[in-house]
Order: sequence, then C-alpha cells, then structure tokens
Amino acid sequence: MKGLKVLRIGPAASIQDRGRPGHLDQGVSCGGAADLVALAEGAALLRQDAGLAALEMAGIGGLFEATVPLRFALTGAPMAASLDGAPLAWNASHQMQVGQKLDIGAPRKGLYGYLHLGGGIASEITLGARATHLMSGLGRAVAVGDLLPVGAARGREVGLTLAAEDRFQGGELRIVESFQSGLFSEEVRARFAETGFERGSRANRMGVEMVSQGEGFAAAGQLNILSEVIVPGDVQMTGDGKPFVLLREAQTTGGYPRIGTVLPCDLARVAQAQAGMALRFRWVSLEEGLLLQGNHDKQMRALPSACQPLLRDPAMMQDLLSYQLVGGAVSAEADPFGEPHDFGDTP
Repeated sequence: MKGLKVLRIGPAASIQDRGRPGHLDQGVSCGGAADLVALAEGAALLRQDAGLAALEMAGIGGLFEATVPLRFALTGAPMAASLDGAPLAWNASHQMQVGQKLDIGAPRKGLYGYLHLGGGIASEITLGARATHLMSGLGRAVAVGDLLPVGAARGREVGLTLAAEDRFQGGELRIVESFQSGLFSEEVRARFAETGFERGSRANRMGVEMVSQGEGFAAAGQLNILSEVIVPGDVQMTGDGKPFVLLREAQTTGGYPRIGTVLPCDLARVAQAQAGMALRFRWVSLEEGLLLQGNHDKQMRALPSACQPLLRDPAMMQDLLSYQLVGGAVSAEADPFGEPHDFGDTP
C-alpha cells in the first residue's frame, strides 16, 4: 500500500470525514471533521466527493513524504506550508512526486487545518465511516511512522485555488430555541444575546467554553433536569451558568440545561476560534435558521464552480519543465496557406 508517510506530526492529528450519524443509541455521537466547510473546500479543489476522508491537524501540522505521485489540497486554518522548501499557497491544490516532502507548520489564524489527498485517505471503515472518534475508542490519533493510504483518484487537475470563507476571526453565532429554552426566562435569554463572550481555554472536539463578565445564565429547576439527547450546536450551561457550545464529538446525552442550539453552518466558526477570540450569539427564528442553513448548503454545493486557476511564479515552479510552453507557435512571416514551416527545436 502506498500513500503519504508521516515523518512528523502534532499530537492531535486525526483522520476525519463527515462522521457517522445514526449511532446515538449506541452511545456514539456523529463526530467527523471539526470544520466541515474545510472538507467541502478540499473536495472542490481536487474535484472529488466531499465525503472522502482527510487529515485534520489541530494547532500544528507535520512533515510528510510521498511514496507515490499524488495530488493534495490544503484547507481550513491557514498554516505555513512548503514542498521541498518551496512555499505553497493555502486553500489550493498541488502535485507531489515520489520522495518529495511536504512540511506544514503552525496556523496563522484558526486552529484546524486539513490535508486532503486525491482519492481521499483510504483508512479502515468502522461503523460506516473513516472518522476517528477518540471518545468512543474508534481509531486513534495519527502518529510518526504511519502511512496515510491514498484512495483511487479519478481526477488529475491541480493548480486550483478558492477564496476561503472567513471563519477564523470569531464573530456572530446564530442560535435557535430548542426544547429546553423555555427553562430560561426571557430576561436571561435576552441578556445572553446582549453579552459579549470570548472563547475560553477549555476546549476540544467535544465542546468549547464561552467566557464572559458578570453573572451566569441559570435555568429554572436546573438541578431536576433529566438527561436528554444532545446534538452538535447545543449550548449547555454548567452548574454555575457558564455556557459551552457542544461540537461534533459531544456526549450523546446530558443533564445540564441547554439554552438553544447554534446553527450547523456556524459551528466551524466556533471550532476555529482561538482562545480569547470574541464571539456573540444572535437569536433567530426556526424559519430564518432553516433559510440560513439552506443558503449555506447551496454555497457548499457551488464551491467547485468557484475554484479559480492558481497563479504561480515560474521562478518558483519546480515542475515548470513538465508544462508545454511553446505549443501552437506560428511565424509572423510564413504564408499560412503555404507549406508548413519546421521550427525544429527553437523555443
């Protein structure tokens, strides 16, 4: 089996796809990539299905060596990247030859960066997905010496770029009421939306702490709430009224009250927020939330048509000689209706 050999890697790197819905009754939440937008962007850049697995790198990248010619794309939190020392554009697709080394550093902004392979990462499928789910014991973190097996690639196109959706600066989170919102008074819900939060230091793939000044956000009778089903995006209040936005690897049930649910299209903004980043909630109706989510889904499906050719500096192109640079050359003096002119080897 051939693919991409891992020579150096951060401690929280894992193989992720869109996760495995439908297993809550077995105690397994959906899981999958923290930033699903990045999965869709990588698929668009490589002209392949967004359900293919990619490498999710949290906080720092790694060093990789190709054991087979392959295409790859880089999306998510922008990280410093180079191929055999030559800098690479982020949010773009590239070609890699056998023996070449891809070096990915720390993020310039955001937290989760993604490395996509043409054909996807063909790791073992468990419960219908390749996504690593550490809390459930499905898979493990990627380690030095691992080989990321490449799947069967159907396309050949590289050299594409895509304007990334800016979801790395914090900002507004749209939230809808859920079946526990009524446990919070109107005054508490209004104050919740008026409060400015920062992403706290307690965060992982299960959820993100929200820190604010002033009193917490308590629910009526919160000590008597029964454990109920949880979905990604739920905003759960701890005993002292501190909110946590639950992400894709959250627990499946919980007894803490939940004031509402962040729209799925805004969860990448939560996951990519660095510590101290400003975040604020805005209540929207269910109807408006469905419209916003529908528009986001349409934008994701339209990503392939939004890709543009990547402009590259010829002086930095190690594969320059692989391109046909003189095809179609003609002479300004030759008779176009006469005998063909032999230009020989003249460039």
